[in-house]
Amino acid sequence: MLLSSTSRWGAIAKIFHWSMAIGLVGMLLAGYFMTDLPNSRFKIDVYSLHKSTGLTLLALLVFRLLWRWLDPTPLLPAHTPRWQRLLAKASHGLLYLLMLAMPLSGWLYNSAANFPLRWFGTIRIPALSGPDRELKHLAGDLHEAFAIALAILLCVHVAAALKHHFIDRDSILKRMLPWGN
Repeated sequence: MLLSSTSRWGAIAKIFHWSMAIGLVGMLLAGYFMTDLPNSRFKIDVYSLHKSTGLTLLALLVFRLLWRWLDPTPLLPAHTPRWQRLLAKASHGLLYLLMLAMPLSGWLYNSAANFPLRWFGTIRIPALSGPDRELKHLAGDLHEAFAIALAILLCVHVAAALKHHFIDRDSILKRMLPWGN
């Protein structure tokens, strides 16, 4: 089924979830390792791919948020304590905020560094600012801090899903799995 219901996520929501999850993990790993690459054509290509993928994830996030607004959200199990409901809502809000802040801070860093930006070498992306050394450093620091926060929050998100599955033995994880109900 394409649409979500009060008891399960639909196929479209699952596609958004898992494509973003795979993209984010890949981006975090690439971002961690690419800074240590020796200066070369390969490093330039990796950075270009990182930037283009980040812009793609930003666009995907916009569509995901629109879909989330239109598509019903499954209810949490009735036995879920209030504090867990509040924590789930806050952590999901923070995940969305970080998924927005990451590409925007990278785009701002790129702009302030005065690097041209082309989406997969094709479409020219306008700069968010002119060259600015201080802004470049601020945006770079924010991009790194957001990456660390996002990595931690993703680990917490996965740990919570596993807790629901193995300890609480409820359907929270199963209903988001691609093959789940």
